[in-house]
Amino acid sequence: METRENRIRRLIYQSSYTGTRETDLLLGQFANRYLNNLEDQQLDDYEALLAQGDQNILAWVRGDLKIPDNLNGTVFLLVKDFNTTL
Repeated sequence: METRENRIRRLIYQSSYTGTRETDLLLGQFANRYLNNLEDQQLDDYEALLAQGDQNILAWVRGDLKIPDNLNGTVFLLVKDFNTTL
């Protein structure tokens, strides 16, 4: 079983190497700043978001595409709000 600490490290790494430079910067910085403070369910939500791919995430954050309802929760809103601070 993966420890919480290792899970956060893995998610930070994955967030920093999504495939697109812009998404790497956004998600990598977000992960470094927020993942340690998220609840386990929120980490599940973040991991589900990451699994959707960098092109989708970027389109959703920019508002180019509508995010699916099952992913449009607290964690996505944190990421979207974080994007406006960059």
